[in-house]
Amino acid sequence: MTGHTTARQRLTAELLDALRTDGGVRVVTGEPGCGRSTFLDHAARLFRAGPVRHVRADRAHELDHALRTATASRPLLLCVDDADLWDAPSRAALARAAARIRETGVRTTLLLTVAGHRPPPPELSDLPVLRLGPLTPAEAAPLIRERADSEVAPAVREELITEAEGNPALLLALVRRLSPARLSGRRALPRPLVDGEVLADVAGDRLPDDPGGLLLTTAAAARATGEEDADADLVLRACRAATDAPLPDLLTRSEGRLRFRSALMARAVHALAAPEHRRAAHLALAEAAREAEDILPLLHRSWAVPDPALAASLASAATDPASTTPPALRRTALVRAAELTPDGAERARRHLAAAEQTLLAGGVADALRLLDQARGPSAPTPVRGGAELLRGAVLLADGPVEDARESFLLAADLLPPHAAARATLGAADAAWSAGDPASCLSALAPTRTPPTLPLAQACVRVPQEPASPDEHRGGVAQVGATAPRPEGVAPVGDVSRDHRDGMRAVLLARFDLAAAPLRRVVENGLQGTDPDRLLRSAAAALMLGDVTSARRAGGRALAAARTHSSAALEPRALEYLAYAELRAGRHQLARTHAEEGLRTAERTGQRNTAAHHHAVLALAASIEGEADLVTEHAEAALRTARRHGLAQAETLAHWAAARADLGAGRPREAAQRLGPLVRPGPRRGHFAVWMLAVPCFVEAAASAGRPQFAAGVVEDFTLWAACGADPQAPSQLLRCRALLAAPDTADELYLRALDRHDDTAGDFERARTELLYGKWLRRRRRLREARTRLEEARLGFERCGAPLWAQQAAAELRAGGAAPTTAPASSSGAGDLARLTPQQLRIARYVAEGATNREVALSLSVSTRTVDYHLRNVFATLGLRSRVELVRLVEQEEKTGARL
Repeated sequence: MTGHTTARQRLTAELLDALRTDGGVRVVTGEPGCGRSTFLDHAARLFRAGPVRHVRADRAHELDHALRTATASRPLLLCVDDADLWDAPSRAALARAAARIRETGVRTTLLLTVAGHRPPPPELSDLPVLRLGPLTPAEAAPLIRERADSEVAPAVREELITEAEGNPALLLALVRRLSPARLSGRRALPRPLVDGEVLADVAGDRLPDDPGGLLLTTAAAARATGEEDADADLVLRACRAATDAPLPDLLTRSEGRLRFRSALMARAVHALAAPEHRRAAHLALAEAAREAEDILPLLHRSWAVPDPALAASLASAATDPASTTPPALRRTALVRAAELTPDGAERARRHLAAAEQTLLAGGVADALRLLDQARGPSAPTPVRGGAELLRGAVLLADGPVEDARESFLLAADLLPPHAAARATLGAADAAWSAGDPASCLSALAPTRTPPTLPLAQACVRVPQEPASPDEHRGGVAQVGATAPRPEGVAPVGDVSRDHRDGMRAVLLARFDLAAAPLRRVVENGLQGTDPDRLLRSAAAALMLGDVTSARRAGGRALAAARTHSSAALEPRALEYLAYAELRAGRHQLARTHAEEGLRTAERTGQRNTAAHHHAVLALAASIEGEADLVTEHAEAALRTARRHGLAQAETLAHWAAARADLGAGRPREAAQRLGPLVRPGPRRGHFAVWMLAVPCFVEAAASAGRPQFAAGVVEDFTLWAACGADPQAPSQLLRCRALLAAPDTADELYLRALDRHDDTAGDFERARTELLYGKWLRRRRRLREARTRLEEARLGFERCGAPLWAQQAAAELRAGGAAPTTAPASSSGAGDLARLTPQQLRIARYVAEGATNREVALSLSVSTRTVDYHLRNVFATLGLRSRVELVRLVEQEEKTGARL
């Protein structure tokens, strides 16, 4: 299990490192099939400090002797597997040994495993616990590759990972079940993929008797809602059980909810029950419900009595616009309604509606499967058009954007005019994301004929900035938000027309015609709470350069998505917020939004959106001077961008890498990286993004002694600055001209640039101008003026959290004979953490709170390797030797008022 082993080995190494400083004992637990025994074997293999002893229950009396053999020079690792199966006296001996290790600090590490689907033994309940969580998709994929005897198609691999829910044993059982033809995608997968036979293989004989039906009824109630727990009162009423009745060991109760200790056991209980018992449990839940016509009791009744007459009631409840039912439950009800519908056309409509709700709930792969069922030969033409419309939205969020464009165009041919307009706007969104302005204009044109505007001119004049790298995907690409209603079509309102008209005017460089329709889109969206219109509003605001409105619209869209449980909209709203904050010069806020957006995008299967969040994180890290993070996020963005044709994300990632080179004092490398992106030619970057990198390229070229290469692109940048959509561009343009100007005019240009910076927010760009002006002054021996500018630059970089750039300013100050001013350190030692970079500070804070390296990596959306690297640098910078010392330092600085 190479992939699984590698991930768990990293976790094990982190645990062994932590155990050396916090007591030496850990109970490792998790659900059946999570790999507890394998984890223990990894620990034994990785332990190099001394001997390893595996202790069995019948040898528990040897624990005291083993502890006496541990010495300072030869620590000991004791491994105990399945400690919960030991008898009570043996567990008591184990508890005494653990207490001795924790209290006396004897050089022994004790790792013991217990099952996670039952309550812990009372003798061990007070010991610190490490619960093995589910495998991530990145950890599961290598495991499939190793264990499969044949090629596994990407779509099959993704479905295996989804269905296994991170359980390694279940994942391997599914791989063993499938033939090479099914693994390769040549034959259809069995349905359901995870059935009782597979679950029995993993759960084994762990299922207890269920005489009162409480286990099965709880599992049935949770299955209906798609949640991990169930309403305790409803389940107990259905079972006619007392509210204070003792619970089976597999269940826990908290805040009125019943929950299985193991998700795998919940699935096994439901799947392995006799069909008549399952039907009885669902019928009891339907009859115990307070409102018989609500969606949940109708759903339970449909599973108890599969009556086609229930299909209409289910579909009506699931599509009620006044209902607050979350999309996941609507999807379940619509799928069940489709299963009970004998008419092929009506069944296709319900599959289409189910796919829309599935997408809103964040299920990309499941939505595509439902769309396949919605476009069969019996489906009406409008329904097939609606399916292609929604498929385009899916692919725009997670697939090749050229394929998305073709789906949108096909939808436009199938749908009636008022719905076809939505599809053509989606096709334009896809072309925009692909960096194809000709196709974008063609889709926006009334007849979709090729535009007369020369492509080179469009590439120069489109006013877009990293704040909106593909917000125009918002036409249909709010990942299902504007997908067709259940009947397969939806009316197109003025907002869509205004967005289309404004977008077309921007592409044609008719900014005088773009402002009015785009302003109407902004105002219309901000007047309501519809997340789709709010996202359109944010997109239009960013095109107009109205960052304040873009932030408001993005924030409201995020709140609306969460209120409506629209999981698929959250990463898109966070993308708008992240780019708006970047545009406003607040890169640390942008980073916060992008880190959360990346997690939600990965959770909902939106790889294209995740690529844009990676690009934001790379851009933010390039300001903060963290080269390893720039590389990591840029490479992640590029992997998806190249596979799916995301020209914008690709350009932004390259720009971030070049800016990191410039910040590290490597202007030649930065100029070489940026040259192909910003200069005319086949490798020029995305038409709406490349001009944003022009100021970096001009600075890099001038600093590398090659200003002649930058003159042409400055003239192109002049068009961008003149359009008024980027408040930073006018001051950046003056700075660029100063870099290329003769000495007798450069002075005035720098001063004019600084005056223009006074009209905009953002310390970083102003500090860059101050730095370049200070360098220019120092080289002309105007040292007093240079020191003033360089000190302003240093302070500006420090204010915005750009330490590497601040170091450049400090180095220039020293070269001019002045030492940079610094705040005196307090006698208590407070302020040591100020020596860390922003990312190191974040990691130090998480570690001080007790997080493992893996937990830190998940929180910050980076790899464990990156956390390891930064933590080593934290220890080296602060002169620390252990996590305990780091905790003490953090606590000390918090007490003295130092800011983390």
